[in-house]
Amino acid sequence: GQNVLQHSVEVAELCGIMIGADAMVKCLENEGVTTVYGYPGVAICPFYNSILDSDIQSILVRTEQNAAHAASGEARVTGKVGVCAVTSGPGATNLITGIATAFADSIPMVCITGQVKSELIGSDVFQEADITGAVESFVKYSYLIKRVEDIPRVFKEAFYIANSGRKGPVLIDVPIDIQNATISRFKYPEEISLRTYKPTVKGHAVQIKKVIKELEKAKRPIICAGGGVHLSDAVEELRDFAHKYKIPVVSTMMGLGVMKTQDTMYFGMVGNNGKAYANRAMNESDLLIMVGARVADRAISQPDLITENKILVHIDVDPAEIGKNVGPTIPLVGDVKHIFNDFAKQEFTCTHDEWINTLDQYRETMGVKRNPNPAYVDPAAFIGILSEEMKDDAVYVADVGQNQIWSCAYHIVKDGRFLTSGGMGTMGYSIPAAMGAKRGNPDKQVVAVCGDGSFQMSMMELATIMQHHIPVKIIVMKNNYLGMVREYQHYTYKDHYSVVDIKDGSPDLEKLSAAYNIPFIRVENMSNAREKIQAFLREDSTMLMECLVDPMDLVK
Repeated sequence: GQNVLQHSVEVAELCGIMIGADAMVKCLENEGVTTVYGYPGVAICPFYNSILDSDIQSILVRTEQNAAHAASGEARVTGKVGVCAVTSGPGATNLITGIATAFADSIPMVCITGQVKSELIGSDVFQEADITGAVESFVKYSYLIKRVEDIPRVFKEAFYIANSGRKGPVLIDVPIDIQNATISRFKYPEEISLRTYKPTVKGHAVQIKKVIKELEKAKRPIICAGGGVHLSDAVEELRDFAHKYKIPVVSTMMGLGVMKTQDTMYFGMVGNNGKAYANRAMNESDLLIMVGARVADRAISQPDLITENKILVHIDVDPAEIGKNVGPTIPLVGDVKHIFNDFAKQEFTCTHDEWINTLDQYRETMGVKRNPNPAYVDPAAFIGILSEEMKDDAVYVADVGQNQIWSCAYHIVKDGRFLTSGGMGTMGYSIPAAMGAKRGNPDKQVVAVCGDGSFQMSMMELATIMQHHIPVKIIVMKNNYLGMVREYQHYTYKDHYSVVDIKDGSPDLEKLSAAYNIPFIRVENMSNAREKIQAFLREDSTMLMECLVDPMDLVK
C-alpha cells in the first residue's frame, strides 16, 4: 500500500499535481524543518499522510500542549523555528497553553492545526473550534487558509514572522478540504516583503552615540541581560563588550547563561527570586542598560525604584516593550547583535574599578545562608554537584516551582544553556522541552529538573521519550507538596495549607520507571549524592532520578 501511495504521489508530482497537504510538507522541507511534534486526528490526517513521503520525522507526543513545549525546546537550542501540528477542536485548544508559554518568552514556532471543512466553519460541527480567534492574545499572527494556492505564501510568511523582530509563535489553521484540494502549481517564494511588518534591526546611530557618551560619564554602570540576548544570538558580543570595558552584568531569569555563572563580571540573577546582591547592584547603579529584557514584575518588582537617580537605557527589538512599564532615558530599538556590533566599532574609555570592588564585596557578604536538613537531599548542594558533574556544554531544563528557583540560584552555567518557562511559569514544561532540546542537539547532554508536582503534569511523555529513543535525563525533586504554593501559604496564611499536599495518590516513581522500562536511581540524602549523580550521567541514555527533599524546605 505504501508503494502504491508513493507511486501515486510521484506521478502526481510529475504531472505537476499535488494536494494541499503535500504542499504543506514541501513548505516545511523548504524551511529546513527536520522534526514535527504533534498528535493526529481526522482534520490533520491528510498532512500526516503526506509527511510519510518526507524525511521529516514526526514525534508523537501524548498530549498536545507538550507538542508546543517540545517545539519550543528545539527552537531555543537551535535558533530555528520549532514546528508542531495537531488536529482541530480539542487538539487545537489543548495546544493553547504551549503557545502562550512560547509567546511569553518570545520563542519562534509555527503551529499547524487541522480544521473542519471550509463550508462547515461556523456551524458548530464535530471538533470545530475557532482556534485563530482563541489564540489571538498569544500569537504574533494567525492564518486561516481559505485557498489551497495560498499555502506556499502563508508558510513562507509564517516562518519569517515567527523568527524575525521580536520572535514568537505563528498559527496556521488549515481546513481538511484545503489539505485535500489539488494545487495546480507549487512555487515556494524565495523572498518576502510584508508592507505592514518591517521590524527594526539596526540601532539608530544617534542613540548609540548617546549610550556611549553616558558610559564614559558613568561611575556605576551595569548591564541587565534578558532572554532577547539569547534570541538574537548575541551572547558572545555582549560578553566581549562587558569584558573589554569592565561593565558588570546581571541577568533576568530568561537571561541566565548569557554570562557564565562563574564569570568575574557576572553578579547573578535579579528579581523577586534573584540574588540580593544582584538587586542591590542594579538599584545602586547610575547607568542601567536593559538589554532584551521586559521590565516586568518577576525581574523588576518596583520599576520606579530601580530608575530613580539613574540613566536607563532600554535596548529591545520590540518598540512596544520600551517605555511600557518604565520610561527609559535613552530608548534604543533594534536587534541586540547588531547593536553590540555597532558598540564594538566605537572607541571610548571608561573605568570603574571601585564599583566592581564594591560589587565583589556585596557578592561575598550578601549570600544566602542555608540550614539544610541532613536527613534529606539539600537542593542547593545537590544542584551544585550536578552542575560540576554535567558536561560543560550541557542543556539544563528547569521546570516551574521551588525546583526552578533552586535551579536558577545554584546551577552553574558553563558553556551550555539554561532553559525554563519564565514569562508564563508553566508547570510541566521541562520534560517535553528537554525532549525538543535533545532532538535539536542530539550530541549535547540534556537534563530536565522538576518537582513531583510538575513531573505529574507531563509524566505521560516518558512514553514519547521511549518510543522515539530520545535519551533525556530526568530528575524529580520530591517533597510531596506543591512546594512553591505551600511556601506562599506558609508566609501568607501562617501554615494554613489548602490543596497543596500531593503525597496521597502520587505514583511510586521506581515502579513507574519500571513500567516504562527506564532505569531508576533514588537519592535520599547527601551522603553519596555525588556517586549517584556520576552514575546517573555516565551514559547517554534515559534515566530517572528521584531526590527526596525536606517538605518544609524553602527557596530562600
